[in-house]
Amino acid sequence: MSELRRLRRSVNRTQEKVVQDLTDLAARLFTEGRVSKRLSFSVRQYSKWESADPPWPHPDAREVLATYWQRPVEKLGLRPPAQEGAAPVVLTSVPTIAQAPADKPLPAADADPVPLGDDAPPPWLAETPAGEAGSPDWQIGEAEVELLRDAADDMDAIDQQFGGNRLWRPTQAQLYWVHHMIDRGTYDEALGKQLHSVAGKFTTSLGWFCYDAGLQAQARQYFAEALNAAHFTGDDVLANRTLSNMARQAVDLNKGREAVRFARLAQTHAELWHAPKRVTALQAIREAQGYARIGDAFACEAAIKRAWKEWEEGDDERDPDWTKFLNAAEMTCLEGMCRLDLGQTARAQKLLAKSEALQDVAHSRNRGMCLGRLSVAALANGDVDHCVEATKEVLHLIQGGMSSARAAQQLRTVHNGLIPHRRSRGVGDLMEQIRAQVAGAHKGESTQWMRSTNGTTPRRPRASRMS
Repeated sequence: MSELRRLRRSVNRTQEKVVQDLTDLAARLFTEGRVSKRLSFSVRQYSKWESADPPWPHPDAREVLATYWQRPVEKLGLRPPAQEGAAPVVLTSVPTIAQAPADKPLPAADADPVPLGDDAPPPWLAETPAGEAGSPDWQIGEAEVELLRDAADDMDAIDQQFGGNRLWRPTQAQLYWVHHMIDRGTYDEALGKQLHSVAGKFTTSLGWFCYDAGLQAQARQYFAEALNAAHFTGDDVLANRTLSNMARQAVDLNKGREAVRFARLAQTHAELWHAPKRVTALQAIREAQGYARIGDAFACEAAIKRAWKEWEEGDDERDPDWTKFLNAAEMTCLEGMCRLDLGQTARAQKLLAKSEALQDVAHSRNRGMCLGRLSVAALANGDVDHCVEATKEVLHLIQGGMSSARAAQQLRTVHNGLIPHRRSRGVGDLMEQIRAQVAGAHKGESTQWMRSTNGTTPRRPRASRMS
């Protein structure tokens, strides 16, 4: 029996049902730009793929099949035509948002590498050997699922307070365990749905923690997996949260148009979900950040106004936990970040200073990010004294346990911007503290940055002599 047929029967679906699902999924992927044209599938076509000698699908069809079944097409029993002298077939990973190589990480994103390669699928995508999919001795119950759900909430709460640098490893381990339970445990349909929901929550959180740790390629991979899971299960809430995360990351990767696109897709899912106002406010401000990054002041202004209008509608009992951070301080901070990207430095400094005063001192990561942006805005506005003051606060928070590669990037930006002012009172000492902090955070990285930014011109290396 072919793998495609085995999978279809394992989920008790007819060929007609799968074909309709594939056509619907293809329409979504086309809207997101992940396939080049709208595809339609037929039962006759799908029957050929389930046959003993299946044809090799078109690249767009392979994208849809891999996304639908959550595994590489080679593991579905599909193989490209053999060519004389060709290298052995290498299994491809489940498609991500873009098939092109992931963008280079930000300059400050030099944290420890993930044990996986950028192009390798996560360990839970490994195929489960036949006959081991479930065990009658391992019965999954409500208590186990609730424990996992609480663990996911705890990870998110810690991230809000201290940042995600130290969270991606334990979260990766938790996610591996959830998928092990899904693959090997015994449970009813209702619990299975809850397990998949928890897995999606861990996956998008893991993407965010990798993003906060500066592991941009890995973050994009996990976001793509979370989005695939959301589409596969019809979870518009998970899709909404993931697309919001992707929009924020796209801004930092200097992909403003991509950020706008993700934010708009999130708004589409919000409409399908009838999301509360706090959610739609978040998507609007994410859209504004994308417009600000590409310098579209008019569209950014309109999105900011829409975000504030939605936010001012107030809280709702349906507000998800991942929007609880969006208080007045954060809305003000996000607007200030937009103004900074637009070059409105005086207005940005005023907004960011106001946000910092409103920030909850218990959430050091959010406060640290606000202070970092404030220091950059003050420096751009020529206010060196306030820049120094804000930067010292950031250093104090980092020494107190706040951990975020994004904060380190802000320190680098400030350090480089302070070079012309290094002879001003207190600036030289502050620059030295920044260099020490960066060196301590990235022990293995080259010292070239510190050598080339300490106010002197680095020596040109001598040419080696040939004997």
